[in-house]
Amino acid sequence: MRTRAALLCAAAAAAVLAAPVTAVPAQAARPAGLGWTKCGTSAYPRLQCASLKVPLDHARPAGRQITLALSRVPHTARVSEGPLLVNPGGPGGSGLTLAGFVASALPKSVAARYDVIGFDPRGVGRSRPALDCAPGHFTPVRPDSVPVTPALERANLDRARGFAAACGRRYADLLPYLDTVSAARDLDAVRRALGAPRISYFGYSYGTYLGAVYAKLFPQRVHRLVLDSIVDPAGIWYRDNLGQDYAFDDRHRALMAWIARYDTTYGLGRDPGGIEARWYAMRAALAKEPAGGRVGAAELEDTFVSGAYFDGYWPYLAEAFAAYVLRGDTGPLVKAYRDIAAVDAAGDNGYSVYTAVQCRDAAWPRDWNRWRADGWAVYAKAPLLAWNNAWYNAPCAFWPAGPRRPVDIANGALPPALLFQATGDAATPYAGGVAVHRLLARSGLVAEEGGGNHGVTLSGNACLDGYLAAYLDRGTVPRGAGPADAVCARSPEPKPLKGEPAPAASRGSALHGLLGFRH
Repeated sequence: MRTRAALLCAAAAAAVLAAPVTAVPAQAARPAGLGWTKCGTSAYPRLQCASLKVPLDHARPAGRQITLALSRVPHTARVSEGPLLVNPGGPGGSGLTLAGFVASALPKSVAARYDVIGFDPRGVGRSRPALDCAPGHFTPVRPDSVPVTPALERANLDRARGFAAACGRRYADLLPYLDTVSAARDLDAVRRALGAPRISYFGYSYGTYLGAVYAKLFPQRVHRLVLDSIVDPAGIWYRDNLGQDYAFDDRHRALMAWIARYDTTYGLGRDPGGIEARWYAMRAALAKEPAGGRVGAAELEDTFVSGAYFDGYWPYLAEAFAAYVLRGDTGPLVKAYRDIAAVDAAGDNGYSVYTAVQCRDAAWPRDWNRWRADGWAVYAKAPLLAWNNAWYNAPCAFWPAGPRRPVDIANGALPPALLFQATGDAATPYAGGVAVHRLLARSGLVAEEGGGNHGVTLSGNACLDGYLAAYLDRGTVPRGAGPADAVCARSPEPKPLKGEPAPAASRGSALHGLLGFRH
């Protein structure tokens, strides 16, 4: 949904259900070895890159091949724990740079014992072919997301249908093979190409579902498994998106309350409810006259939902909000949209893969009346993102490739996994972490009590990062009596900038610049 956050980050259809998941064909050939070349950046100079050919259809290993792009920060210790594959979520997020981030953010003594492996999943980024179903699909100004008139509903439906049709025209041969199960089988091809009997895996957001599916297919191939900000597998994917809407509304109100606490800075009042009313008045005004000809109502929602993912954006969002409401200055709002939410070519690719995977992973309602009824029911209680999120996922109502069955990730054959979840996470609400904790035998769950960010480890919370380091170092998993086995205090909320220049990028801002597309 957004480009890299330049403000903060210095670094960087209608077919029958497919058959249930089965084992990898016995005749699958071992991939050729990998040829690593230097591809370091100023931020991550030790990065190396390689590519790997894998079958488009893993049931036909000798058939058409596609190419995965890989990255690596090699281990330096004398004794290695083997590969640690990392994924930023999405689906549709590129993980090449994430390898450099994880290797640099972990304690040196821990990172030294792993080959940290990043990858662009099939269809993403530098992997080939890379999808771009409808370039410029998010070019502003889009129709108002709330379909208060039949014309607005038709306009948004036309966009959703058009996107699905464009994907079908351009990628009919690929869409049946863009799903989480195929991506998980790709991970095992990477493992074999690395010559590793087992891999460790560290995934954020959607990456938690990918990791859990891999573990279900290949439990004997898992060394260590870290899942941060966890998808609820019971809601894949339609119900999960509805559940997000309520949680996003809660996070938006948390931002309003934060602005109220700093009335001396922003001048928007001390009453969170009153500030929220001013925000919706701003939205109504932008629906009639977009700021700078670029930020209408839908683009405003895109911009402010970023604050639900990461509270480091709050000072910038508050300044843009105040500038518009109090002075009629549209510049900060246009800048915030451009830096945080505008979709570039990488975003077009990310959204194409997001829809391809989510629409294929599970069945979605095909009757638009169901979407309409659910959309208005959610909007009545949680208006912020109810319709924005519905239109974002609406191509799945018209998707040209039929659905698979969701994977039952329950797993008693794994070594202990370690799970992390903020109790106020909006994108993947806390209940999902608790549910997966129950499904993965012997797993440990670490909760960030009162935290609301999405993606919490390696963001500067020493308590969370201590549990992560102990697990990757020694396999240590906390054991407790409650829903969570261990609890960490939340990371501090941000402070207003007070006109000061933007601070140097924190670990948290660097991470959130790398996490996957609308993770």
